[in-house]
Amino acid sequence: MSFLAKLTPQLALVQAQVSKAALHTSAVCCRVQSGRYRITTKRDRPLTYEMANPPHFIGHRKSWNSWNTSTLKDGLRPSQTAIEDVFIRKFITGTWHALVCSEVIIKRQHNTIRIAGIIRQAISPRKIYFLVGYTEELLSYWLQCPVTLELQTVADKKDVVFKYI
Repeated sequence: MSFLAKLTPQLALVQAQVSKAALHTSAVCCRVQSGRYRITTKRDRPLTYEMANPPHFIGHRKSWNSWNTSTLKDGLRPSQTAIEDVFIRKFITGTWHALVCSEVIIKRQHNTIRIAGIIRQAISPRKIYFLVGYTEELLSYWLQCPVTLELQTVADKKDVVFKYI
């Protein structure tokens, strides 16, 4: 107990000195790095068009990955919509394992959810039709609204590459 009694005045003295020294502990905000990709030494990392554009071009050269009105002022259930979008993206990438070549775009209109994306033609059309029906049926049941998949196919993943960095 005597140790704490001796330590308290010293802590007050240290706090007073620190406040006079104007020590900043916040992060540096002048360097914007989020959403950008580092250039590799061999310049062999493929980027799609969406990935190649930096975040400040959203709305100019690139689009939003989620289209909904719940984030507007007084919008209904914005947190549930964001969680559902994350769930949909993880379900699509898990169900269509190693087939999705681009970002998954989610569009909500009234009570309908439309999911768009680009997939590879690595499996037979019969399996693709099965996976489309399976995905639409399960997501419709879980989310309690009609879900439609709008998929486009490419022969190879290299067809989606915009540039290498």
